[in-house]
Amino acid sequence: MKDPYSVLGVPKSSTDAELKKTYRTLAKKLHPDINSGDEKIAERFKEVSAAYALLRDKDLRARYDRGEINADGSEKGFAGGGFDPRSGGMGGMGGMGGGGRFGDGFDPEEIFASIFGGGRGGRQRRPQKGQDIAYRLKIDFLDAVKGGKKPITLANNKSLNVTIPENVKEGQKIRLKGQGDDGMNGGAAGDAIIEISIKKHAFFRCEGNDIHLDLPITLQEAVLGEKVNIPTIDGKVAMTIPKGSSSGRVLRLKGKGATDPKSKKRGDQYVKLQIMLPDEPDEALEKLIKKWAKDNQNQNVRSHMA
Repeated sequence: MKDPYSVLGVPKSSTDAELKKTYRTLAKKLHPDINSGDEKIAERFKEVSAAYALLRDKDLRARYDRGEINADGSEKGFAGGGFDPRSGGMGGMGGMGGGGRFGDGFDPEEIFASIFGGGRGGRQRRPQKGQDIAYRLKIDFLDAVKGGKKPITLANNKSLNVTIPENVKEGQKIRLKGQGDDGMNGGAAGDAIIEISIKKHAFFRCEGNDIHLDLPITLQEAVLGEKVNIPTIDGKVAMTIPKGSSSGRVLRLKGKGATDPKSKKRGDQYVKLQIMLPDEPDEALEKLIKKWAKDNQNQNVRSHMA
């Protein structure tokens, strides 16, 4: 058996009160009733309980500190049978501390029960709600704006569909009642907490209830005006680009935004025009612009910056 001080993580100078406080903290964290089916944690609980059983007994602790007995309570040169934290007994060590128990009738379950307000005998304890389990669900932009259902597989391999509300935001959490860890002593199951992550869209942005779109247009469309089809979250619609539109001008499509979760009213879509010149030099266009510039030498578009 390991050194009991090391098992509990305390110095040899620890007082009885400090030992008890440390053990209560570890027992609450490691108890098999909380960690059902986890053999490693169950073994750790046994080690912690055995270590505390020895150190809480002043005589045994003094003898261990003097090097007269082993960490399992057996005499030096003899191997003990090991401590059973549920029975408080030392297998093969009858007579140690009375009837095969470390010290004066130490029972780790009594301390554990006191932590949760239970009593001896039937060890009745308060119902404990199960732990919530956190998940992260990445969804497409349009699913976030328009809502829908998305599948998810939980930690217990259960698959179900999560209802995504309209206009859900990055980092927003959806609670699935009763889909977390099982409760204890008749307590309710915990919940599954789904945190939403939204993939960026190729050209849409959502700000509040409004959708924003940067729309490339040609020089011809900017100068002469044009009716063009543009995308919205509901599909394409026709929009008129007014004559003489500058790059950066913003047009509004009323009611083409996202739905407000509370009022259920829809926001708008804002379309920002971006004039795109030809990728390759165009001599005819250059000649035309030079002639236009010559005829409009008095135009100063940066006069407000003077």
